[in-house]
Amino acid sequence: MVTVSQSKWVLQTTTLVVWALAAGSMAYWGLRLFAGRGVAANLPTATAPTAIDSLTVARVLGARAPATVPQASLASRFALLGVVAGSPGGGAALIAVDGKPARPFRVGSPVEEGLILQSAAARQATLAATQNGPALVTLDMPPLNK
Repeated sequence: MVTVSQSKWVLQTTTLVVWALAAGSMAYWGLRLFAGRGVAANLPTATAPTAIDSLTVARVLGARAPATVPQASLASRFALLGVVAGSPGGGAALIAVDGKPARPFRVGSPVEEGLILQSAAARQATLAATQNGPALVTLDMPPLNK
């Protein structure tokens, strides 16, 4: 059997727990409702993003400037090793590109992207962008050793 003193103690504990839950709920929802308002006032205004200089950032982080590699001229990339001169507008040339083994090219065929063999004459070959365009590179065979 429950006595009056025990029921009074249970009633007070239950009341305390209910009020604690109510206060906690009010604090939680109050923070949720009012927390967003103060933050928006302190945000900076929208500005255009600034361009970042990657070279400056790299220098600040200790990177050294890359060594400049001298660019080879277009003519130095090709070596003319042989020519078979034919009729005007005909013939072939034996050309080595970038130090690779030499390959034969007919007049009008592409030597590499953007360059074709425009003409082949005695000990000379001409490379151009198009068949009728201006010559970009004139290759000469090395002199004969006597």
